[in-house]
Amino acid sequence: MPSTPYLLHPTPSDLSPTPHPLHPKLLIVDDDESIRTQMKWALAQDYEILLAGDGEKAMQIMESKRPAVVTLDLGLPPHPEGTSEGLSVLSKIMQFNPSVKVIVVTGNPDRTAALQAVSDGAHDFFTKPVNIDELKAILRRAFYVSSLEAEYKALQSEIQKSSGDVIGFNAKMQEMLSTVRKVATTDVPVLITGESGTGKELIAQTIHGKSLRKGKPFVAINCGAIPENLMESELFGHEKGAFTGAHVKRKGRVELAEGGTLFLDEIGDLPLPLQVKLLRFLQDHKIERVGGREIIDVDVRVIAATNKELSELISEGQFREDLYYRLAVVHIPLPPLRERREDIPLLAKAFLDKFSTDQGGKKTFSKEALSSMEAYDWPGNVRELENRVRRAITLSEGPVVSPVDLGFETPPQTIVPFQDAVDTLDLKKAREEVEATIINKALHKHNWNISKAAEELGLTRPTLYSMMKRFGIHEEGE
Repeated sequence: MPSTPYLLHPTPSDLSPTPHPLHPKLLIVDDDESIRTQMKWALAQDYEILLAGDGEKAMQIMESKRPAVVTLDLGLPPHPEGTSEGLSVLSKIMQFNPSVKVIVVTGNPDRTAALQAVSDGAHDFFTKPVNIDELKAILRRAFYVSSLEAEYKALQSEIQKSSGDVIGFNAKMQEMLSTVRKVATTDVPVLITGESGTGKELIAQTIHGKSLRKGKPFVAINCGAIPENLMESELFGHEKGAFTGAHVKRKGRVELAEGGTLFLDEIGDLPLPLQVKLLRFLQDHKIERVGGREIIDVDVRVIAATNKELSELISEGQFREDLYYRLAVVHIPLPPLRERREDIPLLAKAFLDKFSTDQGGKKTFSKEALSSMEAYDWPGNVRELENRVRRAITLSEGPVVSPVDLGFETPPQTIVPFQDAVDTLDLKKAREEVEATIINKALHKHNWNISKAAEELGLTRPTLYSMMKRFGIHEEGE
């Protein structure tokens, strides 16, 4: 779309910037040659610049050069005064490579089209005229996210060899995964905490799979699923005749994990008498089978997990404090899915790709389905999300998964006043009202500067826009 140049520095016509051969590829799509030239000159030191003046040329470059980030003017020929062609090109780019980060450009102060583009898959947007520093900041974020995605896809590939999925761009998840990588190279005990369904065992498997013990057994035991009178035998084994029914000698889970990793799930449910014996094992790595006298040396790495607050159990006298400190040399907390909503579409699409392939047909989510998933609080966390996606694949009759297929029979309800939610004991609505209030305060505090508000709230711009849309929040006069 022809418009007023919007970069700060004009370009000398007799010089040509030389990009570094290792610089990431940036495709600039704009029908105004002067704008393309100015953007090239402003950004050539940091990126390998690719230029296109229309959608056809843009798609040719997408196929041949595979850029990681695209800036896309919504006003492209043959309809430069509208946005239909730009949105069409966006759709083609996302179909060709859903991982590419598209930043749409609009010269219209009305952000409706730009928000529609974000809803259709664009990473972000900016408006003309724009400050070059703002443009560079947006691009840095886009390339950073792109590099993170590449890193996590590589990690996911490693993890999936152990039949798992660890995906997340949320700041807490990034911190957690960084800790996982560091602790995997050691033998220190690890305590993983989090709500049911957050993937505690998967994280334990990941630590084992990236450790020097990865070729040895990974043995798991649920401390809350075995009767107390059988738990000692399950852990440490027993000798023949140790008790009624002990017809043969049997190794316990600790011995079976020799050289590898012992995963103690739901450690908060371990009875106090066995906590003492586990503590002794952690101190000297020696065991005695039930009914036996032989001292057995065992080389295992111990990882424990729980969905309970161990500090509360300690204060109530139900969990030994000294055992806690033995187990929690490194503590890895897993956030619930509702606290990392930006990861929901990524996780859902990963499950969709995995399970739809198993059933012989590629499927996609409708926009309404994605909105419903992002609005839901997921009390069962990642496990519930996985199960709902598998259900949806089975029930959906066409290639597009709808909210109904996912079990969302009705669209997300309108937020009710906080006091009404409290009076009716509606926790979900009360939480939504609080979220909406905090978002409103942040927006007013920063005079509706979306970038600053999103930064203070710990959200990405697209996530904040999505929440504003869901809560019906908009600047007065819009």
